[in-house]
Amino acid sequence: MSVFYGIDFTVALLPAVLMAAAALGAWWTGRAPWRAFIALALVALVLSLVALGLQLGLAASADDVNPDLWLAPNLFGAWVSALVQLLGAAIGVYSSKHLQGEPRQSAYVVGLAAVLASVHVLLLANHWVVLIAAWAAIQYAMHGLLCFYPERPFAVLAAHKKRVTDRAVDILLVIAAALGWWACGSGSLTVLWQSIAAGASSPALQWSGVCLALAVIARTALMPVHGWLVQVMEAPTPVSALLHAGVVNLGGYVLVLFAPLLGVAPAARWLLVVFGLVSAVVAGLVLLTRVTQKVHLAWSTIAQMGFMLLECGLGLYLLAALHLLGHSLYKAHNFLAASGAVKDCKRKLLTGEVENSSLSMALAVPVAVVIVAGIQFLAGNHAWPWWWSGVLALAWAPLLWVPGAGQARAGVVRARLLVAAGMAVALTVAACIVDRVPVGAGQAPLDAAGVVALVGMASMYFGMVALQLWPRSTFMVGLRRWVYAGFYMDEIYTRWVLRFWPVAWAQSDEPTRLPSITPAAAAQTPNS
Repeated sequence: MSVFYGIDFTVALLPAVLMAAAALGAWWTGRAPWRAFIALALVALVLSLVALGLQLGLAASADDVNPDLWLAPNLFGAWVSALVQLLGAAIGVYSSKHLQGEPRQSAYVVGLAAVLASVHVLLLANHWVVLIAAWAAIQYAMHGLLCFYPERPFAVLAAHKKRVTDRAVDILLVIAAALGWWACGSGSLTVLWQSIAAGASSPALQWSGVCLALAVIARTALMPVHGWLVQVMEAPTPVSALLHAGVVNLGGYVLVLFAPLLGVAPAARWLLVVFGLVSAVVAGLVLLTRVTQKVHLAWSTIAQMGFMLLECGLGLYLLAALHLLGHSLYKAHNFLAASGAVKDCKRKLLTGEVENSSLSMALAVPVAVVIVAGIQFLAGNHAWPWWWSGVLALAWAPLLWVPGAGQARAGVVRARLLVAAGMAVALTVAACIVDRVPVGAGQAPLDAAGVVALVGMASMYFGMVALQLWPRSTFMVGLRRWVYAGFYMDEIYTRWVLRFWPVAWAQSDEPTRLPSITPAAAAQTPNS
């Protein structure tokens, strides 16, 4: 197996080498070699698929990995690597047309290729140092892409807030690494897994898990540090696709990778449940108040990241892995197609711009519960705990809403039925394969947190119904204002950041005073 393992490692490392070469070439020449980048990206995609096939053939476990290796392929990392490289190649092709005539295309190629190279290194990390360095390199490379238009003050504001958050995350990761290193005597992740499997569960490991959870919460833009993810809509559309479909999702990968550590750190799992649930519920409500396409997609990402981290906190790591892969493809397609009028029309139909029937809202939950329970029964009760069926039903129920009588009723009903049918098929597939997905992690349900998640999702559903049925009541008008602003959490965070880390706005000799720019206004800036 060692010979094949060496081949697998070499093949898995080559995509990072090719993307690093593309970044260096664009930086050295000062030009945008789109053809060369696309060719290298396609070769890297083929190599990523080959590495995935080798991993599936090897079926190696963590115990088979040499603990002295700082870089080592793993099965779930191979899946994510192939997915990210596919998205990177598609985004490169799209960008070569989308950015025609832009003066800073070479810097864009450098940033895009550097992000992809750093992601591949992160997915091979078998040591705390590599993990922290690669994740930090991704954020540094993304900063240049987010500031592609440096003359736009909202772009600078969003990138500055993200940079401050990233530095806090780096500190948390260093603390987590130091505690884990001290508890196990090594920075190797393989040694960490082996120590936990042998029964290690010291306070140092538990605090390491807490710091890791907080770092992932911040880096995946959960509330209250979510505002920059909405405000980076100032960046070019393909940058948004790369960020929302690839980079932000890496938090879910890290949590699945560190599932053994979370298993001995219950406080870390509860942090993920609380922050994930709050972000999913609030962002889900905010979605009802936003109509701008890219801003709507950004809030959708916040809700999805909250749901993904909630799954990890609940111990449903396989479902989180499937969610990560599916969300990446879905969000990349939606961002790259954001300018299409047909897509915009479908979005308007599906997000409730036609008044919904109160009867359908009342029947949606019981119908969704029956469907989800039926799927779980057909797949076997091993698929997931009973409370997760309730959580899924509440999350899925709004798709079953249908409008009252009106000219557009038939079209809306057909669109929603098609989406609901697609969700049912996807859910059936997930239920059938969830305990057989080869990602290197198992299920570890946390029943008490599952009940909390069920109550939280029920509150979100009833809040959505209330906003639909009584939009003009005095209470709902006031609540809608708070919901629209995300309960002003980002405003508080922005003022705190700019108070202690002021930033001078682009193309200006004097820093702009805070009252002239507010996050609420930034959320409504024109899309690029």
